Amino acid sequence: MVIKTDRCAFSEIPIYPGHGVRFIRRDGQPLNLLSSKIKSMLNQRKKPAKLTWTQAWRRQNKKLLSENNTRKRTRKTTKFARAIVGVSIEEIRSKRQASKKVASNSATAAALKEAKGKSSRKARRIAQQQAQGPAGGAKVGKNVSRGATRGSQR
Repeated sequence: MVIKTDRCAFSEIPIYPGHGVRFIRRDGQPLNLLSSKIKSMLNQRKKPAKLTWTQAWRRQNKKLLSENNTRKRTRKTTKFARAIVGVSIEEIRSKRQASKKVASNSATAAALKEAKGKSSRKARRIAQQQAQGPAGGAKVGKNVSRGATRGSQR
């Protein structure tokens, strides 16, 4: 069920049925006021925008809940290729592609060479270790003092 409410002429707060006072100005305009406090403020000629509890003050000081609480969209910057004087866009693109291919080919070749070198060095090291036999001999334990235990120190 929907209840018909009026708005207070001073504070803009909803006035429910059976509440409020109707005040008629000299010019004949009726004002619906919520309470005697509001009527008193009107008679004192107070400005609603200067009273913090009124909607006028809240609107003026941006305290109202905003309905459009969505985040502002920011534009992403995009690269845009333009022709340089004397050189067309197609020529620039073709040169760029060619340099990428050369760079990728040299990078893969270097990586393969490095991998082959590592594997051959590893194989040589393993062969040398097997030829020498077990290294070091028997393990030697660490010297640990058998002094005072942790809890007995004072």
